Amino acid sequence: MNVESMLRRSLFAPLMVCLLLGLAPNAASAADIIDQWSSVTIPSPPPLQPVTVDPATTAVLVLDFVKQTCNEKDRPRCIASLPAEARLLKAARASHATVIYSGVVTATPADILPQVAPVAGEPFVKSHADKFIDTDLEQILKSKGIKTVIVTGTTAQGAVLYTASHAALIGYNVIVPVDGMSAESLYPEQYVAWNMLHAPLGKCTLTRIDMLKF
Repeated sequence: MNVESMLRRSLFAPLMVCLLLGLAPNAASAADIIDQWSSVTIPSPPPLQPVTVDPATTAVLVLDFVKQTCNEKDRPRCIASLPAEARLLKAARASHATVIYSGVVTATPADILPQVAPVAGEPFVKSHADKFIDTDLEQILKSKGIKTVIVTGTTAQGAVLYTASHAALIGYNVIVPVDGMSAESLYPEQYVAWNMLHAPLGKCTLTRIDMLKF
């Protein structure tokens, strides 16, 4: 091959590459979820199920109902959920089910709102969103022979989602009453409800507090 042919090839190759790239489909240009956000169809509401649990093997997790996160200014929907949560706690205690509380890392049991305050002997753990992380929650559940957890609290997209998911992934039956979880607005509650039934987590059930019996 002479020098002229080599030169022509060296100049022609980049041109062909540019042409091929211009003609080839560009995967990066495919519409992503942000591009298509406004076209998303909201799925039908997930079904709620009546549930009867065995009090001896059931724990109610009462997550972050503390003044730092559950207040009229930041999370009025949490305040609105307190009467239903109080009914759940009354039924759980009457049946001698286990009740376990959590708080954010800056909280103490004294910060829990009085409508849903713990009684003597009920455990309290504190962590970030997943209440299994850096706490003895799993050990408490195992020591009491718990098989089912009823997960309530705020925020829905924080403590409820991650603690419930963790529980399901390590083998607990998980029940989430939709009127026992709250967020700053409706959308987080909606996607958490959808996620709990559609993510590959394990056995999860959505219900309402008045549909739950001990």
